[in-house]
Amino acid sequence: MSLSLKELSNLLGFLQEEEIANQQFESFSPALQKAGFNKQDHFRVGSSVVLLLQHKDLLPGQHQRLAAIYLLFDMYKNEPMAANPFAPVFIHLLQPGGQDEQSSKNHSYPTAFGKIPALTPQEKSFLSQLVAGPNKDLLKKSPTTILSNKSGSNHNFDLSGLQLSLVEKQSQLPTTNKAGISCVISNPDVLDTTPVNAKSKQKVIESLLTGHKAPTMQNLRPEFIRPAPPLHPCMDELVWMNPSDYSWHNFMWDTSMGQNINTGVEVKRLMAKAFKNPLTVPQQNQLLQELNNDQKLVYHVGLTPAKLPDLVENNPLVAIEVLLMLMQSSQITEYFTVLVNMEMSLHSMEVVNRLTTAVDLPTEFIHLYISNCISTCETIKDKYMQNRLVRLVCVFLQSLIRNRILNVTELFIEVQAFCIEFSRIREAAGLFRLLKQLDNSEAENVKK
Repeated sequence: MSLSLKELSNLLGFLQEEEIANQQFESFSPALQKAGFNKQDHFRVGSSVVLLLQHKDLLPGQHQRLAAIYLLFDMYKNEPMAANPFAPVFIHLLQPGGQDEQSSKNHSYPTAFGKIPALTPQEKSFLSQLVAGPNKDLLKKSPTTILSNKSGSNHNFDLSGLQLSLVEKQSQLPTTNKAGISCVISNPDVLDTTPVNAKSKQKVIESLLTGHKAPTMQNLRPEFIRPAPPLHPCMDELVWMNPSDYSWHNFMWDTSMGQNINTGVEVKRLMAKAFKNPLTVPQQNQLLQELNNDQKLVYHVGLTPAKLPDLVENNPLVAIEVLLMLMQSSQITEYFTVLVNMEMSLHSMEVVNRLTTAVDLPTEFIHLYISNCISTCETIKDKYMQNRLVRLVCVFLQSLIRNRILNVTELFIEVQAFCIEFSRIREAAGLFRLLKQLDNSEAENVKK
């Protein structure tokens, strides 16, 4: 888990003050890969960087500190911020220091132990922008540019959402895993102003970060004491050590071991996220798998008819599966009513189209949805959006007709008028030809 001497040499070479001072932040990631570090090395590198940040004498340069902080972000930039294992470091650095900063100024060792020295306003502003989601202009800057911006505004970022995610994540850990401190304790001589010898510093860093049991990968935890049970005072107490009759020995299995007892909580969390943002493919698969394993959960995940439009727009596939599970619910009519009256979009059409092929929907529901789609196309003012929606509606109607889901004779006049009004659009002309074919075939059947 610790770094090798070669890897440490590459990391320190990368973090040299004169090397990174004028480099753009967006070039750090390729440079780190060039130094020989892959994705599987990121946690080891990050743990080493955190230890260097905790001890100012090991990483004295301001440009080095800023580059180190950015590395902790950059190595996990493709993951949600709450999934970054070093997110607690960002929380610690961005929170107001208060008494901790004052204590560190007074060289109070116990309160400053294990904490990263307070950031300058420029560093804190830079980190706030990273956590909030950096823009391209920020990544084109260099550490020198960031630190020279004396008039830069302090970007305050609301950490409550990130803190809540981390607290929820940590609450699922065993208590023994959350109780521990670093094995590395600094003992600075605050009265000694002699510059640190480069060789001595290098030797200290190597002793802390390399080796089979590197101190940076160790921690001090309370010992979990498990005393041996006392012997039972009887003649055959030790018979279990050398059993003679195996017939009455049965294994006692704990069938609940390894099961996730927080399934409901996780499903609620994913569903709450699905109302606001599109889920990733793994999150979507996990949510649907848990709901399929226990379909009764669908009644307890916080879904209401009022929230259905948000779910349809952000995660239409989840909306389809959930509605199919609710088909026997007494509220399904309310869900259909909301779906019919919501703003027309590609996702709402996708949901309705999939539902019509999976189950028999009420005819009046399909007719009302088609009428609302046609009305929306006729009343929208933006020509570009109007043409786009008309194409979607035409393709949608052709799918319903070809799959024999829609009996077009009941809406023939309304759909035909719609095709004539937008005959300039190729899809509308195609739908009109399909209507004529159906009309002619019906006329021939009548003659026969």
